[in-house]
Amino acid sequence: MFTINVARRLQASTRQQYKALIITATPRLSVIEDNFKRLKYTRNIGVKGLRNSKHHFESKEQKVPDVEEKDFAYENDSLNLEDSEYEEVVNGAMRLTRNFQVAHSVLIIQPYVKWGPKRNMSTSPEDQLTEAEALVNSLPNWHVALSLKVPLESLERNALFGKGKLEELKTIVNDLRQTKGDSDKRLTCLFVSKGTLSFAQKSILESYFNLPVLDRYSIVIHILRLHATSAEARIQVAMAELPYIWAQAKDANLSKSRRVGWSLTDTQKEILRTRERKLKQELERIRTHRKLLRNKRKQNHYPIVAVVGYTNAGKTSLIKALTKEQSMQPKDQLFATLDVTAHAGLLPCNLKAIYMDTVGFMSDIPTGLIECFVATLEDAMLADVILHIQDVSHSCHQAQKEHVEKTLESLTHNLNMKGEEKYQLPPIINVANKIDLLQDEKTPQFDNLLKVSCKNLSGLEELLSVIEKNILEVTARRQIIIRVRNGGSEMAWLYKHAAVVSTQADQNEPEFMLMDVIITELQLHRLNNPKYHFHSLPVELREKRDFIARFLKESGMKSTIPEDGFYYIEIGREQMN
Repeated sequence: MFTINVARRLQASTRQQYKALIITATPRLSVIEDNFKRLKYTRNIGVKGLRNSKHHFESKEQKVPDVEEKDFAYENDSLNLEDSEYEEVVNGAMRLTRNFQVAHSVLIIQPYVKWGPKRNMSTSPEDQLTEAEALVNSLPNWHVALSLKVPLESLERNALFGKGKLEELKTIVNDLRQTKGDSDKRLTCLFVSKGTLSFAQKSILESYFNLPVLDRYSIVIHILRLHATSAEARIQVAMAELPYIWAQAKDANLSKSRRVGWSLTDTQKEILRTRERKLKQELERIRTHRKLLRNKRKQNHYPIVAVVGYTNAGKTSLIKALTKEQSMQPKDQLFATLDVTAHAGLLPCNLKAIYMDTVGFMSDIPTGLIECFVATLEDAMLADVILHIQDVSHSCHQAQKEHVEKTLESLTHNLNMKGEEKYQLPPIINVANKIDLLQDEKTPQFDNLLKVSCKNLSGLEELLSVIEKNILEVTARRQIIIRVRNGGSEMAWLYKHAAVVSTQADQNEPEFMLMDVIITELQLHRLNNPKYHFHSLPVELREKRDFIARFLKESGMKSTIPEDGFYYIEIGREQMN
Protein backbone atom coordinates (compact mmCIF):
# COMPACT_ATOMS: atom_id res chain seq x y z
CA MET A 1 0.00 0.00 0.00
CA PHE A 2 1.40 3.41 -0.95
CA THR A 3 0.06 6.89 -1.68
CA ILE A 4 0.63 9.48 -4.38
CA ASN A 5 0.01 13.05 -3.26
CA VAL A 6 -1.10 15.26 -6.15
CA ALA A 7 -2.51 18.16 -4.14
CA ARG A 8 0.36 20.63 -4.02
CA ARG A 9 0.40 24.41 -3.87
CA LEU A 10 -3.32 24.88 -4.20
CA GLN A 11 -4.66 28.36 -4.76
CA ALA A 12 -6.02 30.00 -1.67
CA SER A 13 -9.59 29.93 -2.99
CA THR A 14 -9.47 26.17 -3.55
CA ARG A 15 -7.10 25.02 -0.77
CA GLN A 16 -9.82 24.11 1.68
CA GLN A 17 -11.90 22.36 -0.95
CA TYR A 18 -9.04 20.13 -2.11
CA LYS A 19 -7.11 19.79 1.16
CA ALA A 20 -7.37 15.99 1.14
CA LEU A 21 -6.94 15.32 -2.58
CA ILE A 22 -4.96 12.05 -2.48
CA ILE A 23 -5.06 8.99 -4.71
CA THR A 24 -4.61 5.70 -2.90
CA ALA A 25 -2.98 3.00 -5.01
CA THR A 26 -3.61 -0.63 -4.14
CA PRO A 27 -2.38 -3.87 -5.73
CA ARG A 28 -5.61 -3.86 -7.78
CA LEU A 29 -4.85 -1.79 -10.88
CA SER A 30 -8.54 -1.28 -11.58
CA VAL A 31 -8.88 0.66 -8.31
CA ILE A 32 -6.11 3.01 -9.38
CA GLU A 33 -7.76 3.54 -12.76
CA ASP A 34 -11.19 4.12 -11.25
CA ASN A 35 -9.80 6.66 -8.79
CA PHE A 36 -7.91 8.41 -11.54
CA LYS A 37 -10.98 8.58 -13.76
CA ARG A 38 -12.82 10.34 -10.97
CA LEU A 39 -9.88 12.63 -10.34
CA LYS A 40 -9.52 13.90 -13.90
CA TYR A 41 -13.00 15.41 -13.80
CA THR A 42 -12.14 17.28 -10.59
CA ARG A 43 -11.42 20.97 -10.80
CA ASN A 44 -7.64 21.23 -10.95
CA ILE A 45 -6.87 24.94 -11.19
CA GLY A 46 -3.61 25.62 -9.40
CA VAL A 47 -2.65 21.97 -8.85
CA LYS A 48 0.95 21.74 -9.92
CA GLY A 49 1.84 18.65 -11.91
CA LEU A 50 -1.71 17.31 -12.01
CA ARG A 51 -1.83 17.21 -15.81
CA ASN A 52 1.53 15.47 -16.13
CA SER A 53 0.63 12.90 -13.49
CA LYS A 54 -2.02 11.56 -15.84
CA HIS A 55 0.64 10.17 -18.18
CA HIS A 56 2.03 7.85 -15.48
CA PHE A 57 -1.16 5.83 -15.70
CA GLU A 58 -1.34 5.70 -19.50
CA SER A 59 0.21 3.21 -21.88
CA LYS A 60 2.83 4.60 -24.22
CA GLU A 61 1.24 2.83 -27.19
CA GLN A 62 -0.18 4.84 -30.04
CA LYS A 63 -3.84 5.70 -29.52
CA VAL A 64 -6.42 6.72 -32.06
CA PRO A 65 -7.53 10.32 -31.42
CA ASP A 66 -11.01 10.59 -30.00
CA VAL A 67 -12.77 12.39 -32.84
CA GLU A 68 -16.49 12.59 -32.21
CA GLU A 69 -18.98 13.66 -34.84
CA LYS A 70 -20.35 16.35 -32.57
CA ASP A 71 -16.95 18.05 -32.52
CA PHE A 72 -17.45 18.79 -36.21
CA ALA A 73 -21.10 19.82 -35.99
CA TYR A 74 -22.36 23.33 -36.52
CA GLU A 75 -25.17 24.42 -34.25
CA ASN A 76 -26.96 27.72 -34.68
CA ASP A 77 -30.62 28.08 -33.91
CA SER A 78 -30.80 31.81 -34.70
CA LEU A 79 -32.50 31.09 -38.04
CA ASN A 80 -36.08 29.90 -37.85
CA LEU A 81 -36.51 27.16 -40.46
CA GLU A 82 -40.09 26.38 -39.39
CA ASP A 83 -41.81 29.24 -41.22
CA SER A 84 -45.46 28.48 -42.03
CA GLU A 85 -45.66 31.14 -44.77
CA TYR A 86 -42.54 29.78 -46.42
CA GLU A 87 -43.88 26.21 -46.18
CA GLU A 88 -46.95 27.35 -48.09
CA VAL A 89 -44.72 28.59 -50.91
CA VAL A 90 -42.72 25.34 -50.91
CA ASN A 91 -45.85 23.23 -51.07
CA GLY A 92 -47.11 25.25 -54.03
CA ALA A 93 -43.86 24.86 -55.96
CA MET A 94 -42.66 21.41 -54.91
CA ARG A 95 -45.71 19.65 -53.46
CA LEU A 96 -43.77 19.08 -50.23
CA THR A 97 -44.75 19.27 -46.60
CA ARG A 98 -42.79 18.56 -43.44
CA ASN A 99 -45.17 15.75 -42.53
CA PHE A 100 -43.02 12.87 -43.76
CA GLN A 101 -45.34 10.27 -42.30
CA VAL A 102 -48.02 10.89 -44.94
CA ALA A 103 -48.38 7.67 -46.93
CA HIS A 104 -48.19 7.88 -50.71
CA SER A 105 -48.73 5.40 -53.49
CA VAL A 106 -46.70 6.55 -56.48
CA LEU A 107 -46.84 5.94 -60.20
CA ILE A 108 -43.29 6.28 -61.54
CA ILE A 109 -42.94 7.38 -65.16
CA GLN A 110 -39.44 7.19 -66.62
CA PRO A 111 -39.32 9.25 -69.84
CA TYR A 112 -36.36 8.77 -72.14
CA VAL A 113 -35.30 9.89 -75.59
CA LYS A 114 -35.19 6.80 -77.78
CA TRP A 115 -32.91 8.19 -80.51
CA GLY A 116 -31.06 11.29 -81.64
CA PRO A 117 -28.28 13.45 -80.18
CA LYS A 118 -30.14 13.97 -76.88
CA ARG A 119 -30.35 10.27 -76.14
CA ASN A 120 -28.64 9.34 -72.86
CA MET A 121 -25.82 7.01 -73.88
CA SER A 122 -24.27 6.62 -70.41
CA THR A 123 -27.12 4.63 -68.90
CA SER A 124 -30.23 2.69 -69.85
CA PRO A 125 -33.93 3.44 -69.19
CA GLU A 126 -34.09 0.28 -67.06
CA ASP A 127 -31.32 1.50 -64.76
CA GLN A 128 -32.85 4.97 -64.56
CA LEU A 129 -36.16 3.43 -63.58
CA THR A 130 -34.49 1.27 -60.91
CA GLU A 131 -32.87 4.37 -59.42
CA ALA A 132 -36.21 6.20 -59.46
CA GLU A 133 -37.80 3.30 -57.56
CA ALA A 134 -34.98 3.45 -55.01
CA LEU A 135 -35.67 7.16 -54.49
CA VAL A 136 -39.33 6.51 -53.71
CA ASN A 137 -38.52 3.56 -51.45
CA SER A 138 -36.15 5.79 -49.46
CA LEU A 139 -39.16 7.65 -48.06
CA PRO A 140 -41.10 6.02 -45.20
CA ASN A 141 -44.67 5.00 -46.00
CA TRP A 142 -44.14 5.66 -49.71
CA HIS A 143 -44.86 2.79 -52.09
CA VAL A 144 -44.42 2.22 -55.79
CA ALA A 145 -47.84 1.38 -57.21
CA LEU A 146 -46.51 0.95 -60.74
CA SER A 147 -43.43 1.97 -62.72
CA LEU A 148 -43.35 2.62 -66.47
CA LYS A 149 -40.81 3.47 -69.16
CA VAL A 150 -42.07 5.92 -71.75
CA PRO A 151 -40.05 6.55 -74.95
CA LEU A 152 -40.21 10.10 -76.31
CA GLU A 153 -38.74 12.07 -79.17
CA SER A 154 -38.00 15.06 -76.93
CA LEU A 155 -38.22 16.04 -73.26
CA GLU A 156 -38.97 19.69 -74.06
CA ARG A 157 -42.68 19.60 -74.96
CA ASN A 158 -45.04 21.72 -72.88
CA ALA A 159 -47.00 18.66 -71.81
CA LEU A 160 -43.89 16.43 -72.05
CA PHE A 161 -46.02 13.67 -73.62
CA GLY A 162 -48.01 13.60 -76.84
CA LYS A 163 -51.82 13.39 -76.87
CA GLY A 164 -51.90 9.67 -77.55
CA LYS A 165 -49.46 8.88 -74.73
CA LEU A 166 -51.37 11.18 -72.35
CA GLU A 167 -54.59 9.27 -73.01
CA GLU A 168 -52.81 5.97 -72.46
CA LEU A 169 -51.33 7.18 -69.17
CA LYS A 170 -54.67 8.59 -68.03
CA THR A 171 -56.29 5.18 -68.46
CA ILE A 172 -53.57 3.63 -66.29
CA VAL A 173 -53.94 6.38 -63.67
CA ASN A 174 -57.72 5.95 -63.48
CA ASP A 175 -57.36 2.19 -63.07
CA LEU A 176 -54.88 2.62 -60.21
CA ARG A 177 -57.06 5.22 -58.48
CA GLN A 178 -59.99 2.84 -58.51
CA THR A 179 -58.04 -0.13 -57.14
CA LYS A 180 -59.89 -1.76 -54.27
CA GLY A 181 -58.66 -3.90 -51.42
CA ASP A 182 -54.95 -3.00 -51.53
CA SER A 183 -54.46 0.55 -50.23
CA ASP A 184 -50.79 0.51 -51.31
CA LYS A 185 -51.90 0.36 -54.94
CA ARG A 186 -54.38 3.22 -54.66
CA LEU A 187 -52.64 6.04 -56.48
CA THR A 188 -51.99 9.36 -54.70
CA CYS A 189 -49.27 11.06 -56.82
CA LEU A 190 -47.12 10.84 -59.94
CA PHE A 191 -43.34 10.88 -60.07
CA VAL A 192 -41.94 11.84 -63.47
CA SER A 193 -38.29 10.79 -63.25
CA LYS A 194 -36.78 13.83 -64.96
CA GLY A 195 -34.26 16.19 -63.34
CA THR A 196 -36.65 19.13 -63.24
CA LEU A 197 -40.02 19.73 -64.84
CA SER A 198 -40.86 23.23 -65.97
CA PHE A 199 -43.79 24.89 -64.28
CA ALA A 200 -45.80 24.57 -67.50
CA GLN A 201 -45.12 20.85 -67.78
CA LYS A 202 -46.03 20.26 -64.16
CA SER A 203 -49.20 22.36 -64.33
CA ILE A 204 -50.49 20.66 -67.48
CA LEU A 205 -49.85 17.18 -66.10
CA GLU A 206 -51.43 17.97 -62.72
CA SER A 207 -54.55 19.41 -64.31
CA TYR A 208 -54.79 16.50 -66.75
CA PHE A 209 -54.38 13.71 -64.17
CA ASN A 210 -55.79 15.65 -61.20
CA LEU A 211 -52.89 14.44 -59.04
CA PRO A 212 -49.73 16.04 -57.58
CA VAL A 213 -46.74 15.63 -59.92
CA LEU A 214 -43.15 15.40 -58.62
CA ASP A 215 -39.82 15.47 -60.44
CA ARG A 216 -36.42 14.15 -59.31
CA TYR A 217 -35.35 17.44 -57.77
CA SER A 218 -38.42 17.66 -55.53
CA ILE A 219 -38.18 13.98 -54.53
CA VAL A 220 -34.52 14.39 -53.59
CA ILE A 221 -35.31 17.52 -51.56
CA HIS A 222 -38.00 15.53 -49.76
CA ILE A 223 -35.41 12.83 -48.91
CA LEU A 224 -32.85 15.43 -47.82
CA ARG A 225 -35.39 17.07 -45.54
CA LEU A 226 -36.08 13.71 -43.95
CA HIS A 227 -32.41 12.87 -43.36
CA ALA A 228 -31.28 16.36 -42.30
CA THR A 229 -31.09 16.23 -38.51
CA SER A 230 -28.27 18.63 -37.62
CA ALA A 231 -28.65 22.40 -37.91
CA GLU A 232 -25.86 22.46 -40.49
CA ALA A 233 -27.58 19.93 -42.77
CA ARG A 234 -30.99 21.57 -42.40
CA ILE A 235 -29.61 24.96 -43.41
CA GLN A 236 -27.96 23.51 -46.50
CA VAL A 237 -31.12 21.65 -47.51
CA ALA A 238 -33.16 24.82 -47.00
CA MET A 239 -30.74 26.65 -49.30
CA ALA A 240 -31.06 23.89 -51.92
CA GLU A 241 -34.83 24.44 -52.13
CA LEU A 242 -34.66 28.09 -53.14
CA PRO A 243 -33.21 27.81 -56.69
CA TYR A 244 -35.97 25.37 -57.59
CA ILE A 245 -38.70 27.64 -56.19
CA TRP A 246 -37.35 30.69 -58.03
CA ALA A 247 -37.12 28.70 -61.27
CA GLN A 248 -40.71 27.51 -60.88
CA ALA A 249 -41.86 31.08 -60.17
CA LYS A 250 -40.08 32.35 -63.29
CA ASP A 251 -41.70 29.65 -65.43
CA ALA A 252 -45.04 30.42 -63.82
CA ASN A 253 -44.85 34.07 -64.86
CA LEU A 254 -44.02 33.10 -68.43
CA SER A 255 -46.95 30.69 -68.56
CA LYS A 256 -49.48 33.13 -67.05
CA SER A 257 -49.72 31.10 -63.88
CA ARG A 258 -52.66 33.02 -62.42
CA ARG A 259 -54.92 31.04 -64.74
CA VAL A 260 -53.65 27.73 -63.32
CA GLY A 261 -53.82 28.73 -59.68
CA TRP A 262 -50.27 29.42 -58.49
CA SER A 263 -48.04 32.47 -58.43
CA LEU A 264 -45.84 34.30 -55.96
CA THR A 265 -47.25 37.41 -54.35
CA ASP A 266 -44.96 40.34 -53.58
CA THR A 267 -45.06 39.34 -49.91
CA GLN A 268 -44.02 35.78 -50.71
CA LYS A 269 -41.19 37.01 -52.92
CA GLU A 270 -39.94 39.16 -50.06
CA ILE A 271 -40.14 36.13 -47.74
CA LEU A 272 -37.97 34.17 -50.17
CA ARG A 273 -35.44 37.00 -50.55
CA THR A 274 -35.16 37.47 -46.79
CA ARG A 275 -34.78 33.74 -46.23
CA GLU A 276 -32.18 33.46 -48.98
CA ARG A 277 -30.16 36.33 -47.52
CA LYS A 278 -30.19 34.81 -44.02
CA LEU A 279 -29.34 31.35 -45.31
CA LYS A 280 -26.35 32.69 -47.24
CA GLN A 281 -25.14 34.39 -44.06
CA GLU A 282 -25.53 31.13 -42.14
CA LEU A 283 -23.76 29.17 -44.86
CA GLU A 284 -20.86 31.61 -44.73
CA ARG A 285 -20.69 31.08 -40.97
CA ILE A 286 -20.66 27.34 -41.56
CA ARG A 287 -17.78 27.72 -44.01
CA THR A 288 -15.87 29.81 -41.48
CA HIS A 289 -16.61 27.27 -38.76
CA ARG A 290 -15.42 24.35 -40.87
CA LYS A 291 -12.33 26.30 -41.88
CA LEU A 292 -11.46 26.67 -38.20
CA LEU A 293 -11.94 22.93 -37.74
CA ARG A 294 -9.67 22.22 -40.70
CA ASN A 295 -7.03 24.52 -39.27
CA LYS A 296 -7.33 22.74 -35.94
CA ARG A 297 -6.76 19.39 -37.63
CA LYS A 298 -3.77 20.85 -39.49
CA GLN A 299 -2.30 22.03 -36.20
CA ASN A 300 -2.62 18.47 -34.93
CA HIS A 301 -0.89 17.29 -38.14
CA TYR A 302 -3.63 14.78 -38.90
CA PRO A 303 -3.68 13.77 -42.58
CA ILE A 304 -7.20 14.00 -44.06
CA VAL A 305 -8.76 11.36 -46.32
CA ALA A 306 -12.04 12.43 -47.98
CA VAL A 307 -14.35 9.58 -48.97
CA VAL A 308 -16.60 10.48 -51.92
CA GLY A 309 -18.81 8.55 -54.31
CA TYR A 310 -22.22 8.02 -55.80
CA THR A 311 -25.04 7.77 -53.31
CA ASN A 312 -25.33 4.33 -51.68
CA ALA A 313 -21.92 3.24 -53.00
CA GLY A 314 -20.83 2.13 -49.52
CA LYS A 315 -18.81 5.12 -48.29
CA THR A 316 -19.92 4.91 -44.66
CA SER A 317 -19.50 1.12 -44.63
CA LEU A 318 -15.93 1.43 -45.89
CA ILE A 319 -15.02 4.05 -43.29
CA LYS A 320 -16.45 1.81 -40.58
CA ALA A 321 -14.36 -1.10 -41.87
CA LEU A 322 -11.18 1.01 -42.02
CA THR A 323 -11.60 2.68 -38.62
CA LYS A 324 -13.42 -0.15 -36.78
CA GLU A 325 -15.74 2.51 -35.37
CA GLN A 326 -18.72 0.58 -34.06
CA SER A 327 -20.89 3.66 -33.53
CA MET A 328 -21.26 4.15 -37.30
CA GLN A 329 -24.51 2.73 -38.67
CA PRO A 330 -24.44 2.44 -42.49
CA LYS A 331 -27.87 2.33 -44.15
CA ASP A 332 -28.85 0.78 -47.46
CA GLN A 333 -30.67 3.85 -48.73
CA LEU A 334 -30.05 6.90 -50.88
CA PHE A 335 -28.67 10.08 -49.27
CA ALA A 336 -28.32 8.39 -45.87
CA THR A 337 -25.36 10.70 -45.13
CA LEU A 338 -25.84 14.47 -45.28
CA ASP A 339 -23.42 15.74 -42.65
CA VAL A 340 -19.72 15.56 -43.39
CA THR A 341 -18.44 13.67 -40.36
CA ALA A 342 -14.89 12.90 -39.23
CA HIS A 343 -13.70 9.48 -38.10
CA ALA A 344 -10.22 8.58 -36.88
CA GLY A 345 -8.22 5.51 -37.81
CA LEU A 346 -4.68 4.18 -37.85
CA LEU A 347 -2.64 3.41 -40.95
CA PRO A 348 -0.28 0.39 -41.01
CA CYS A 349 2.62 2.62 -39.96
CA ASN A 350 0.64 3.74 -36.87
CA LEU A 351 0.04 7.17 -38.37
CA LYS A 352 -3.27 8.71 -37.31
CA ALA A 353 -5.58 9.71 -40.17
CA ILE A 354 -9.01 11.36 -40.31
CA TYR A 355 -11.59 9.96 -42.75
CA MET A 356 -14.26 12.44 -43.88
CA ASP A 357 -17.65 10.92 -44.79
CA THR A 358 -19.44 13.06 -47.40
CA VAL A 359 -22.86 13.42 -49.02
CA GLY A 360 -23.36 11.15 -52.03
CA PHE A 361 -23.82 12.37 -55.60
CA MET A 362 -26.62 11.45 -58.02
CA SER A 363 -27.11 11.90 -61.75
CA ASP A 364 -29.86 13.86 -63.48
CA ILE A 365 -29.93 16.43 -60.69
CA PRO A 366 -28.73 20.01 -61.25
CA THR A 367 -25.24 20.61 -59.87
CA GLY A 368 -26.71 23.60 -58.03
CA LEU A 369 -28.37 21.25 -55.57
CA ILE A 370 -25.05 19.66 -54.62
CA GLU A 371 -23.36 23.09 -54.58
CA CYS A 372 -25.56 24.05 -51.63
CA PHE A 373 -23.47 21.54 -49.68
CA VAL A 374 -20.27 23.25 -50.74
CA ALA A 375 -19.54 24.42 -47.18
CA THR A 376 -19.05 20.81 -46.16
CA LEU A 377 -17.79 19.49 -49.49
CA GLU A 378 -14.84 21.85 -49.15
CA ASP A 379 -13.49 19.31 -46.68
CA ALA A 380 -13.18 16.90 -49.60
CA MET A 381 -11.54 19.51 -51.84
CA LEU A 382 -8.96 20.35 -49.17
CA ALA A 383 -8.19 16.79 -48.10
CA ASP A 384 -4.75 15.26 -48.58
CA VAL A 385 -6.18 12.27 -50.45
CA ILE A 386 -9.60 11.44 -51.94
CA LEU A 387 -11.04 7.93 -51.90
CA HIS A 388 -13.55 7.54 -54.74
CA ILE A 389 -15.77 4.63 -53.70
CA GLN A 390 -17.49 2.89 -56.62
CA ASP A 391 -20.21 0.26 -56.49
CA VAL A 392 -18.86 -2.06 -59.18
CA SER A 393 -21.80 -4.43 -58.75
CA HIS A 394 -24.11 -1.77 -60.18
CA SER A 395 -24.95 -2.08 -63.86
CA CYS A 396 -24.32 1.68 -64.34
CA HIS A 397 -21.00 1.68 -62.52
CA GLN A 398 -19.14 3.47 -65.32
CA ALA A 399 -21.79 6.19 -65.66
CA GLN A 400 -21.81 6.73 -61.89
CA LYS A 401 -18.01 6.97 -61.87
CA GLU A 402 -17.99 9.58 -64.64
CA HIS A 403 -20.75 11.57 -62.94
CA VAL A 404 -18.81 11.79 -59.66
CA GLU A 405 -15.64 12.86 -61.48
CA LYS A 406 -17.50 15.55 -63.45
CA THR A 407 -19.22 16.80 -60.30
CA LEU A 408 -15.90 17.11 -58.45
CA GLU A 409 -14.41 19.02 -61.38
CA SER A 410 -17.47 21.28 -61.56
CA LEU A 411 -17.39 21.99 -57.82
CA THR A 412 -13.68 22.77 -57.98
CA HIS A 413 -14.20 25.13 -60.92
CA ASN A 414 -17.09 26.94 -59.22
CA LEU A 415 -15.15 27.30 -55.98
CA ASN A 416 -12.22 28.82 -57.86
CA MET A 417 -14.57 31.24 -59.64
CA LYS A 418 -16.25 32.43 -56.44
CA GLY A 419 -13.52 32.45 -53.82
CA GLU A 420 -10.09 33.93 -53.34
CA GLU A 421 -8.54 30.56 -52.53
CA LYS A 422 -7.52 28.38 -55.44
CA TYR A 423 -8.58 24.77 -55.10
CA GLN A 424 -6.94 21.83 -56.78
CA LEU A 425 -8.20 18.28 -56.47
CA PRO A 426 -5.88 16.11 -54.35
CA PRO A 427 -4.75 12.66 -55.53
CA ILE A 428 -7.70 10.32 -56.09
CA ILE A 429 -7.62 6.61 -55.16
CA ASN A 430 -10.29 4.66 -57.06
CA VAL A 431 -11.82 1.87 -54.98
CA ALA A 432 -14.03 -0.93 -56.34
CA ASN A 433 -16.48 -1.70 -53.53
CA LYS A 434 -18.98 -4.59 -53.26
CA ILE A 435 -16.62 -6.86 -55.16
CA ASP A 436 -18.20 -9.81 -53.34
CA LEU A 437 -21.36 -9.33 -55.42
CA LEU A 438 -19.53 -9.95 -58.71
CA GLN A 439 -19.46 -13.39 -60.25
CA ASP A 440 -16.09 -12.70 -61.86
CA GLU A 441 -13.77 -10.40 -59.90
CA LYS A 442 -11.13 -10.49 -62.65
CA THR A 443 -13.08 -8.27 -65.03
CA PRO A 444 -10.52 -6.23 -67.06
CA GLN A 445 -12.39 -2.95 -66.55
CA PHE A 446 -11.62 -3.14 -62.81
CA ASP A 447 -7.86 -3.73 -63.21
CA ASN A 448 -7.02 -0.13 -62.29
CA LEU A 449 -9.22 -0.19 -59.18
CA LEU A 450 -8.42 -1.39 -55.68
CA LYS A 451 -10.93 -4.19 -55.07
CA VAL A 452 -12.50 -4.33 -51.61
CA SER A 453 -15.56 -5.73 -49.90
CA CYS A 454 -16.92 -4.10 -46.77
CA LYS A 455 -19.00 -7.23 -46.16
CA ASN A 456 -16.20 -9.80 -45.96
CA LEU A 457 -13.43 -7.20 -45.33
CA SER A 458 -11.31 -8.37 -48.26
CA GLY A 459 -8.78 -6.00 -49.83
CA LEU A 460 -8.66 -3.60 -46.88
CA GLU A 461 -5.00 -4.22 -46.03
CA GLU A 462 -3.90 -3.40 -49.57
CA LEU A 463 -6.12 -0.30 -49.58
CA LEU A 464 -4.63 0.93 -46.30
CA SER A 465 -1.12 0.46 -47.70
CA VAL A 466 -1.99 2.54 -50.78
CA ILE A 467 -3.59 5.25 -48.62
CA GLU A 468 -0.48 5.29 -46.44
CA LYS A 469 1.85 5.59 -49.45
CA ASN A 470 -0.13 8.50 -50.92
CA ILE A 471 -0.36 10.34 -47.61
CA LEU A 472 3.37 10.06 -46.96
CA GLU A 473 4.08 11.46 -50.43
CA VAL A 474 1.52 14.28 -50.33
CA THR A 475 2.31 15.44 -46.79
CA ALA A 476 6.10 15.06 -47.24
CA ARG A 477 6.43 12.86 -44.19
CA ARG A 478 9.68 10.99 -43.68
CA GLN A 479 10.33 7.57 -42.23
CA ILE A 480 13.45 7.62 -40.12
CA ILE A 481 15.09 5.89 -37.17
CA ILE A 482 15.83 8.04 -34.15
CA ARG A 483 18.10 6.94 -31.29
CA VAL A 484 16.85 8.17 -27.93
CA ARG A 485 17.40 7.36 -24.28
CA ASN A 486 14.89 4.77 -23.07
CA GLY A 487 12.17 6.51 -21.05
CA GLY A 488 13.59 9.96 -21.74
CA SER A 489 11.73 13.14 -22.64
CA GLU A 490 12.63 12.76 -26.33
CA MET A 491 11.02 9.34 -26.41
CA ALA A 492 7.83 10.70 -24.84
CA TRP A 493 7.81 13.60 -27.32
CA LEU A 494 8.05 11.24 -30.29
CA TYR A 495 5.19 9.09 -29.00
CA LYS A 496 3.07 12.23 -28.78
CA HIS A 497 4.00 14.01 -32.01
CA ALA A 498 5.09 11.28 -34.44
CA ALA A 499 3.79 7.92 -35.61
CA VAL A 500 5.93 5.23 -34.01
CA VAL A 501 6.19 2.20 -36.29
CA SER A 502 8.37 0.11 -33.98
CA THR A 503 11.09 0.31 -31.37
CA GLN A 504 14.07 -1.86 -30.46
CA ALA A 505 16.94 -1.58 -28.05
CA ASP A 506 20.33 -0.41 -29.26
CA GLN A 507 22.49 -3.57 -29.21
CA ASN A 508 25.57 -1.54 -28.28
CA GLU A 509 23.92 0.48 -25.51
CA PRO A 510 20.69 -1.07 -24.17
CA GLU A 511 19.81 2.11 -22.31
CA PHE A 512 19.10 3.68 -25.71
CA MET A 513 16.24 2.82 -28.07
CA LEU A 514 16.08 2.89 -31.87
CA MET A 515 12.66 4.31 -32.77
CA ASP A 516 11.30 3.78 -36.28
CA VAL A 517 8.99 6.78 -36.77
CA ILE A 518 6.95 8.66 -39.39
CA ILE A 519 7.49 12.39 -38.91
CA THR A 520 6.84 15.66 -40.75
CA GLU A 521 9.53 18.15 -41.68
CA LEU A 522 8.08 20.65 -39.22
CA GLN A 523 8.15 18.19 -36.35
CA LEU A 524 11.66 17.14 -37.26
CA HIS A 525 12.71 20.79 -37.34
CA ARG A 526 11.46 21.24 -33.79
CA LEU A 527 13.80 18.49 -32.67
CA ASN A 528 16.69 19.51 -34.91
CA ASN A 529 18.62 21.84 -32.66
CA PRO A 530 22.14 21.77 -31.16
CA LYS A 531 20.87 20.29 -27.92
CA TYR A 532 20.17 16.95 -29.58
CA HIS A 533 23.24 16.70 -31.92
CA PHE A 534 21.54 15.17 -34.96
CA HIS A 535 23.59 13.19 -37.49
CA SER A 536 21.94 12.28 -40.80
CA LEU A 537 22.91 8.81 -42.03
CA PRO A 538 21.12 7.28 -45.08
CA VAL A 539 20.48 3.53 -44.62
CA GLU A 540 17.83 0.91 -45.39
CA LEU A 541 15.20 0.59 -42.69
CA ARG A 542 12.66 -2.22 -42.84
CA GLU A 543 14.19 -5.33 -44.43
CA LYS A 544 17.55 -5.40 -42.59
CA ARG A 545 17.20 -3.85 -39.19
CA ASP A 546 20.28 -5.62 -37.84
CA PHE A 547 22.28 -3.49 -40.29
CA ILE A 548 21.64 -0.48 -38.08
CA ALA A 549 23.48 -1.89 -35.09
CA ARG A 550 26.32 -3.19 -37.29
CA PHE A 551 26.62 0.16 -39.06
CA LEU A 552 26.83 2.01 -35.75
CA LYS A 553 29.49 -0.32 -34.43
CA GLU A 554 31.63 -0.29 -37.59
CA SER A 555 31.36 3.45 -38.17
CA GLY A 556 32.46 4.35 -34.66
CA MET A 557 29.49 6.66 -34.18
CA LYS A 558 29.29 5.66 -30.53
CA SER A 559 32.12 7.99 -29.53
CA THR A 560 30.54 11.02 -31.24
CA ILE A 561 27.14 10.81 -29.56
CA PRO A 562 26.66 12.86 -26.40
CA GLU A 563 25.50 10.92 -23.38
CA ASP A 564 22.20 12.82 -23.19
CA GLY A 565 21.64 13.25 -26.93
CA PHE A 566 20.27 11.23 -29.84
CA TYR A 567 20.52 11.12 -33.60
CA TYR A 568 18.41 9.88 -36.49
CA ILE A 569 19.13 7.57 -39.41
CA GLU A 570 17.26 8.36 -42.62
CA ILE A 571 15.93 5.74 -45.05
CA GLY A 572 17.83 5.19 -48.28
CA ARG A 573 17.26 2.01 -50.26
CA GLU A 574 20.18 2.66 -52.60
CA GLN A 575 22.61 2.27 -49.69
CA MET A 576 21.66 -1.39 -49.21
CA ASN A 577 21.66 -2.62 -52.82
